[in-house]
Amino acid sequence: MSMLKRISIRYLPFADAASDDLPLGQLLRLSLFQVSVGMAAVLLLGTLNRVMIVELQVPAFLVACMVALPVLIAPFRALLGFKSDTYKSAIGWKRLPYLWFGTLWQFGGLAIMPACLLVLGGEVTQTTYDIPFAGEILAALAFVMTGIGMHMTQTAGLALAADRATDETRPRVVALLYVMFLVGMGVSAVVIGWFLREFTPLELIQVIQSCAVLTLVLNVAALWKQERVQPMTKAQRAEASPTFREAWADYANGGSAGRLLVVVFLGTMAFNMQDVLLEPYGGEILGLSVSSTTLLTATWAAGALAGFALAARWLSQGINPYRMAARGLLAGVLAFSAVIFSNPWASSELFFVGACFIGFGGGLFSVATLTAAMTMPTSNRAGKGLALGAWGAAQATAAGLSIAMGGAIRDGVNSIAMSGQLGEALGTAATGYSVVYHLEIFLLFTTLVALGPLVRTRTTKTQDGGAKIGLADLPT
Repeated sequence: MSMLKRISIRYLPFADAASDDLPLGQLLRLSLFQVSVGMAAVLLLGTLNRVMIVELQVPAFLVACMVALPVLIAPFRALLGFKSDTYKSAIGWKRLPYLWFGTLWQFGGLAIMPACLLVLGGEVTQTTYDIPFAGEILAALAFVMTGIGMHMTQTAGLALAADRATDETRPRVVALLYVMFLVGMGVSAVVIGWFLREFTPLELIQVIQSCAVLTLVLNVAALWKQERVQPMTKAQRAEASPTFREAWADYANGGSAGRLLVVVFLGTMAFNMQDVLLEPYGGEILGLSVSSTTLLTATWAAGALAGFALAARWLSQGINPYRMAARGLLAGVLAFSAVIFSNPWASSELFFVGACFIGFGGGLFSVATLTAAMTMPTSNRAGKGLALGAWGAAQATAAGLSIAMGGAIRDGVNSIAMSGQLGEALGTAATGYSVVYHLEIFLLFTTLVALGPLVRTRTTKTQDGGAKIGLADLPT
């Protein structure tokens, strides 16, 4: 039995992420909340985006506003995390109530969404109503409810995982949760796309409301018996708790918290600005077919999975997570350089290599910064929920802003370039894309500058003996 146990730990992915306090079965169940959040992300950012514009003929600007609504809620993740740190219930639960109510918000938003979208696309679906802007208001309500649920569920779930994991297993738990999020997105994209291959209003209702029911099932399975019942007296519940302002000031007093959030914000912008541009670049500039550009998502996902696996290995060896984040940023520089040079070299192979390394670098960076947030020392006032909420707020806000900026910069530069104002050499459709990719490289180097002083911080015991990356490694 001991030999079989050693074999399973060696070859079963993330088997070594389990601990006595968090067995593998409970860890895998807990990670299901990431699957539901990934499924909702695919719906909001991918499937419904296309359905509203193509099938329901909703103006693109209105669709962009709807998709951006969940991003507007992201800055409140720090507050949600703080509330889960300080929540006092009669049975002693802190995280589970927020997981449960986040599930209800997410379920409710998805449950009403298809009917709201059918009203929004009334001219196509022949849905009539007499109330002005009823479709716009109802669709916005559905997107806001779903966004609140996603942010609340993910913040409370990550905090619960951080609470239950040990210092030794926490980095591998982080990598497992990221893999489950990616699995949720990948599987959901394939399944939802297959069911909606022939769009009808009935199919839309069935698919989205099935996702709502699946969200409820997955999240209830995830939260089941994940916190111990520890009854509290009325006097204990009446004890004063720190305010959010006090907890935030305490969290920021450590010196590295603010810099970490800046690093997360800049790095996420650098990796995500190309999200809506990579496939159009392959089709418009490199002349790739639709089926070829569809493979970009799989290529990016393969790179991200490789980054997660390598991150889990390095973190188990005790690498400084900030040093690992720097490696992810350097991989991003190589990735965007490959994408830029794929046009003058007319090399689709180089383009796919660049897409793979974008996923690889982004995966390393995300796991490293989340591990740093999870392992950052906290006090009684500032708990892990606040730290993880702040990390999530910085990442989600940066992702939303960068995607919008990437599209706007590409369109603006191309309109100037194609008018001939930049000269004959730059008067091509590739100029706008190239400007965005160069800007992302600049942001990656800016993130490295911001990251430098953090490399001296040892959130985990460093055993990697890796190369120095900057002045922050010099003795003081």
